[in-house]
Amino acid sequence: MSKMSKEYYQLLHQLQVVDFVLVELNLYLDTHPGDTRTIQQYNSYAQKRSQLKKEFESRFGPLTHFGHSYNQYPGGWNEGPWPWEV
Repeated sequence: MSKMSKEYYQLLHQLQVVDFVLVELNLYLDTHPGDTRTIQQYNSYAQKRSQLKKEFESRFGPLTHFGHSYNQYPGGWNEGPWPWEV
């Protein structure tokens, strides 16, 4: 396993924080589907997550597997740790 940079872990942490918020907002919206303020908040975090994912993948390679992310790094499949391994 290669040693990843501090930026790798910082960006991965930001993604995990946003993912946590999205899960919590989603759970709340399951019981309060008409709360437009929370829907707007959810959409804002979803957009932020999309931006973070794009930044992470452009710098460090695929974030997810099974065709959900592109890989622009030849030979990068055998380098880790992968985000799902951290």
